[in-house]
Amino acid sequence: MATPRKLVAPLSLLVAIVCAGWAVYVTKRAGDALSGSGSPAPVSQPAAAAGTPATGSPTASASGSANKPRGARVPPAPLVTTVASRQESIAERIEALGTARSNESVEVTAKNSNIVTAIHFGDGQIVKRGALLVELDGAVVRADLAVAQAALTDSQSQFDRSRELLAKQLVSKSQYEQLEAAMKADEARLAAARARLEDTVIRAPFGGRVGLRRISVGSLVSPGTVITTLDDTSTIKLDFRIPENLLAGLRPGLALKATSPAFPAKIFQGTIASVDSRVDEATRSIIVRANLPNPEGALKPGMFLTVRLEQDQRDAVIIPEEALVPEADKQFVFVIDGDVATKREVKIGRRTPGSVEIVTGIAAGERVVTEGTQSVRNGGRVRDASQAVASATEPART
Repeated sequence: MATPRKLVAPLSLLVAIVCAGWAVYVTKRAGDALSGSGSPAPVSQPAAAAGTPATGSPTASASGSANKPRGARVPPAPLVTTVASRQESIAERIEALGTARSNESVEVTAKNSNIVTAIHFGDGQIVKRGALLVELDGAVVRADLAVAQAALTDSQSQFDRSRELLAKQLVSKSQYEQLEAAMKADEARLAAARARLEDTVIRAPFGGRVGLRRISVGSLVSPGTVITTLDDTSTIKLDFRIPENLLAGLRPGLALKATSPAFPAKIFQGTIASVDSRVDEATRSIIVRANLPNPEGALKPGMFLTVRLEQDQRDAVIIPEEALVPEADKQFVFVIDGDVATKREVKIGRRTPGSVEIVTGIAAGERVVTEGTQSVRNGGRVRDASQAVASATEPART
């Protein structure tokens, strides 16, 4: 009975080995069936990667080309659209906001405290220079004037009599000089009385349009009390600010246009009259004053206007705005020479909708990429769709 027990262990081991081999065989056959071939597919790539040479073929370490598929195609150059830069005659356009001011403007006031006795103007009336506007009570002043006139008459009579007596040496020279001084003092008092009487009438210092009346007959007015306003609006002074970098192109006589929200369909023409003598250090801007004829009186002092003016024309290189390739605070374009793209930094100037001025960087006539810039590399080859279309349509023209 010992012999059978000794044979059981080797037999069990043999059966296990046979079963394991059969499982490996079945699995391999299933893999071959899925690959569609009765033989296992060669696995040369992992062997090469591991550094183990395959029979009859070079190792991967010998040449990197072993990993590249034979007959691989080079990708085509990117297709781009280009436009030739052009030279145009342009003028620098400036747009600013301004405030209308009267050619002459004043607040009508009284010089002395007094009572208003008469008003000779209506609200908004146009008056001429020297026109009587207001009369103040002058009764006391006229009485003072009469007293001064009488005093002067008396002193002048005494002086004339003393002059005759001095010639006969009947009065001393000092008495004569005292009477002369008294006469001159009375003359001064009379002149002062006349001036005070003149101050009881208020006249227009210049021609223009008066504002609203702010006093009535019987009102007590004092120095500083505003009776009305007077504005000469035949010409409007328009003050506006521009940046200091645009100062060089401004000159007196340069034409401009102004518009107001109150008259959206009307354009007011004018010219630059003067430029302020100082630049504002805080805003780096300067005040410019223009004159706008206002014969109809449509513009009023204090109105808000939009100013547009053009400086002298100059030649400039213009390209489409989409050709710009911004990088940080710089601007670049791709210039096409043949089929090679070159990246150039440019300095831009005035912008208009759809186009931009190039100050430096390219010349007129050079072609720049407008579409496809994201696929272009500096020094890389490109295919110019614009040129291809032009070549294709050339026979049709002939």
